[in-house]
Amino acid sequence: MALIVTGLLIFLARIVDVSLGTLRILFLMRGRSLNAALVGFAESALYIIALSEVVKRLDEPINMVFFAAGFGAGNYVGSLIEERIAVGFVNVQVISLDCFASMEMRLRDEGFGVTTVEGCGRDGTHQILYVLVKRRDLPGLMRLIHEEDVKAFVTVMDARKIIGGYFTRKKSK
Repeated sequence: MALIVTGLLIFLARIVDVSLGTLRILFLMRGRSLNAALVGFAESALYIIALSEVVKRLDEPINMVFFAAGFGAGNYVGSLIEERIAVGFVNVQVISLDCFASMEMRLRDEGFGVTTVEGCGRDGTHQILYVLVKRRDLPGLMRLIHEEDVKAFVTVMDARKIIGGYFTRKKSK
C-alpha cells in the first residue's frame, strides 16, 4: 500500500511541476519575468521532491514509471491550463477575397479594433484585416470570421509586447 501511495505522490508532484513549467514558459514569453521566477521556484521544489523519492527507492522501479507518467500527464494538464487562462494578446491577420467589407464592418460593430492594409497576391490586390485581441477573445473572433467567410485565410500570431495603440471594448452579449 505504501508503494502505491508513494507512487501516486510522485505522479501528482510531477503533474503539478510540469504544469507549472508550462506556465513559467508562458509567462517568460509574455514578458512577465517576476511571475515566471515565482512559478519556477515552486516548479523546481516539486521536481526535487519527486526525484528524491524516486532516487531513495531505486529498488522499486515502479516509481520511475510513476515519475515518467507524471511528466506525460503534466504536459497534457499544462496545455489545458494554458488554454484556459489565455494570457496575453494575439495578432490576427484575415484575408477575405469575397467578404472584406462586410467582415470589416461586422468586426468593428462587435467591438473589435480593425486595421486594414492593401496586399497584392496571385490574383491581384486585396485588403488584409489586422485585429489585435486578448487571447481569451480569440474563439469569439474566429467564430465571427467563419460566419462571414468560411474561405477566409486567417493567421494568428502571439504578440509579446504592446506599446500604445487604441483598444475598443468588445461588446458584451
